[in-house]
Amino acid sequence: MNKRKREEEAGNSNSMEIVWQTPANPPEPQDYILRNGRRHVRPYYFEFISHVKNRWAGKTIVDLFAEEFKGRPYDYYVSAVKCGRIQVDGEIVPVSYIVKQSQKISHFLHRHEPPVMAHDVSVLQNELDVLTVCKPASVPVHPCGQYRKNTIVGILQAEYGLAPLFPIHRLDRLVSGLLILARNASKADFFRQQIEAGLVQKQYIAKVIGVFPEDGIMVDANIDYNAREGRSTAEVENANGAVKGKAASTKFTRISTDGTHSIVLCEPITGRTHQIRVHLQYTGHPIANDMLYLSEHVIGRSAGGMSADRAAANSGHSPEFIFHDNCPREENSRDDFSIDPMCTNCPNLAPKGYDGLEEGLWLHCFRYSGSGWTYECPYPDWASLPE
Repeated sequence: MNKRKREEEAGNSNSMEIVWQTPANPPEPQDYILRNGRRHVRPYYFEFISHVKNRWAGKTIVDLFAEEFKGRPYDYYVSAVKCGRIQVDGEIVPVSYIVKQSQKISHFLHRHEPPVMAHDVSVLQNELDVLTVCKPASVPVHPCGQYRKNTIVGILQAEYGLAPLFPIHRLDRLVSGLLILARNASKADFFRQQIEAGLVQKQYIAKVIGVFPEDGIMVDANIDYNAREGRSTAEVENANGAVKGKAASTKFTRISTDGTHSIVLCEPITGRTHQIRVHLQYTGHPIANDMLYLSEHVIGRSAGGMSADRAAANSGHSPEFIFHDNCPREENSRDDFSIDPMCTNCPNLAPKGYDGLEEGLWLHCFRYSGSGWTYECPYPDWASLPE
């Protein structure tokens, strides 16, 4: 639902009208731009909301943003406060305004979502209570961080009109394969209970480096996830018998090998962050294109993109909004999207930190099964090794 809100300087009747999207506005087919093998989202105006933390209280509104959100220059925040793109409790404030604990801060942005690979989200089964799809690599399952429309849930709503949907299991953004979505809350709860009770069998395939042992391997090694670095490590007992992380187990079975790579069946018993990827690294046979775990160092990961994800973690909603006259005007569109002169990402379509060189992992979910049900997804092309 859209509403109108007008903010005008005293004695100034000129204003800039911009339509702000809210979470109630569903994604639509025209929101997407396919270019050079990538699916982009046409930039749109959105309100990000946060609340003043204890350590923020007592700072000026401009200093708060300049110190806590360093992705934009100081002058940008000065201009954004002056023209009302940054507000406190729904009101325009001076640049010298001192924020107080728990106040609501709104940052109205020209939002650029990161691109994903432009593969179709193919529907496998469309039942009364269950939908299964083949998730392309690089597409997150649901809104998170900088992603809102460029998600499986968003694309299915835009292209098929399917909503609401309740994903019943996780797939990492760079992982492809079977994704099961319930069509209602009661069916989602049915799956959740089976998963929590350990009644669901999960099967993946991976393409790994080297000749994987013919007899297979059962890995029992704790997983310790470092949120700051965005990666996990496999942990074993130290000399004192202590071990970090959470218990994790994965069964691996070799399917085939060409002497350079192996195709491996992966059956996680538990469900920890990056579990299969870390346990394969632990065996000495990491996924062959997994740059995060091919070495002990994080390779090819965009620091700008990661910080942007964290900065965009708080999202909110806004009515249709009209700016003060001292805000720069929207300029002519370029390549079917509008250029905002205050936006630090324009005229680029993708946000800073995303160079479009990302590829999907050679890790694919192909089967989930439980009590009385089984859902499957075809193998990807990379799962066939030359004989």
